Amino acid sequence: MKITVVTSNANKAAEVAAFFHGAVEVGHIPLDIPETRSEDVGEIALGKARYAFGQLKTPLIVDDTGLFINALNGFPGPYAAYVQHAIGNTGILKLMEGRVDRTARFTTAIAFTDENGTRVFKGSLEGRISSSPRGDSGFGYDPIFETGKKTLAEIGVEEKNRISHRAKALAAFHDWFLEEFRDRIDTNG
Repeated sequence: MKITVVTSNANKAAEVAAFFHGAVEVGHIPLDIPETRSEDVGEIALGKARYAFGQLKTPLIVDDTGLFINALNGFPGPYAAYVQHAIGNTGILKLMEGRVDRTARFTTAIAFTDENGTRVFKGSLEGRISSSPRGDSGFGYDPIFETGKKTLAEIGVEEKNRISHRAKALAAFHDWFLEEFRDRIDTNG
């Protein structure tokens, strides 16, 4: 059996392939997908998966991630990638100046679609927005998102990939998929 990861980010496809190492073939196709507008990353991933399946007609996964900052009423939420591009970490830190509540969470939704329908798996990572960027690894919000006493950029890529919101969603999908398709994987995998 084969799963296609639909993303413009080849690193995401490699991460999925690593999760399924030896059990399932994982392919990668970049595809421009219109996004459903919603405050729920699960709904966005669901819409993206249905669109991609309509185009490709093969079992596939897509994902969507949001950063939800409590003091900013959940902003930037599902618009995290756009906000990162528009104002970056400097802009987020400016918005957080003087805020006592710095709690935040990342949530990733992974949607799997095949001819039988779509299923969504979510993972979240609780943390807080730091007062300044710290760390040398990672990308995006990693230098300003703390989990424990370190930012994601300080804990490093290997540890981040083990504890992240994306890893949690991917682990839930992985476990379900291996159980759901056990017979097809054992004979074809």
